[in-house]
Amino acid sequence: MFVDAIENVDQFTRPIHFIFRYYTGSDIVPGTGTLFFVNEDGFAVTCKHIAKQILYANSIYENYLKFRSELRPFEKDPGYETQKQFLESKYKIDSENPIRILFNFIQCVSAYKGLAIHLHPSQDLAIIQFREFDSRQYQGYARFLKDSKMVRKGRYLCRLGYPFPEFTNYRYNRNTGDIEWIKEGKIKTPSFPIDGIITRHIGEASEVTGIEMSTPGLLGQSGGPLFDRDGVIYGMQCATRHLHLGFDQVNKEVISNGHRKRVSNYPFLNVGQCVHVDVIKHFLREKKIAFYEAS
Repeated sequence: MFVDAIENVDQFTRPIHFIFRYYTGSDIVPGTGTLFFVNEDGFAVTCKHIAKQILYANSIYENYLKFRSELRPFEKDPGYETQKQFLESKYKIDSENPIRILFNFIQCVSAYKGLAIHLHPSQDLAIIQFREFDSRQYQGYARFLKDSKMVRKGRYLCRLGYPFPEFTNYRYNRNTGDIEWIKEGKIKTPSFPIDGIITRHIGEASEVTGIEMSTPGLLGQSGGPLFDRDGVIYGMQCATRHLHLGFDQVNKEVISNGHRKRVSNYPFLNVGQCVHVDVIKHFLREKKIAFYEAS
C-alpha cells in the first residue's frame, strides 16, 4: 500500500541525532527527532519541541558552566552542600533537565554556515532554514495536500520518522569533561513507518489545528510527515495522546504460570497527534517560504 510512497518521502525526510548529558547521571542518552524538507532551498519543518532543543542547546550549556564556575570556589568549604543547593536553585539545575545537548543533522545539506529557526506561536511546529550550504543531500521535497476536505475520518495514512536511535558515534571525553561526536561507531539510524486511520480532528476554538490517528506516534518520529499512498503530505507527527479507556481492573485475581496473583490494570489507548496540513501551509505562507502542493 505505502511501498512507493515511503520510498519517495524517505528522500526528503531526515533524522536529527541528539545526545544528552544530565546533571546527576553519568550516561550519555541518545535521542532522535525528524524533519522534512519543503523546497529545494534548504527549508524544512519539524516540531517546535524539537527545534527548541536545537535553539537553546548553547544557552543550556552556558548556564551550566556559570553554575560550575560559581560553585568551584566552595569545593573545600564546609558549607559546600548549602551553597550547591542555593546555586542549583539560582541556575535551575536539577536531575530532570539536561545540562548538555549536542545535535547532528544527518544527510541534510553539506557545510551549512548558519541556521534560522522560526517557532510557531501556538502550535508544535517550527521551520528550520539551512543557510549558505554547499550542496543538498536530500532529494525532492514535500508535496502538500491542496484541498483539506480530503482530511476525513477513516482515511488510511502513514507516518515516517526515526524512533529508535541506533547511532553510536559519541563518547564522554574525560580530558575535557564533555560529551562529543566521534568518527567511529554507527552513524545512521533507520527510518520507521507506522500506519493508521484518521480518527478525529483536533481543534482550538473554531479552527481545526490537528489530526488524530488511530495508532501512536513513536518517540523520535516527532517532526515526521503524515502522508497518503501517493506520498501527498497531510500533516506532521507531533505527539501521542493517552486516552483512558475506563476498563480498569483493580486487585483482580488471575492465574499466571500456575500461580494465583492479584493485579491491577488501568488501560489507555495511545493515539497519534499530527499538526494539520493547513496549519503548516499557513505558517510557510506567513514566513514567505515557497512550498509545493499536489496537483
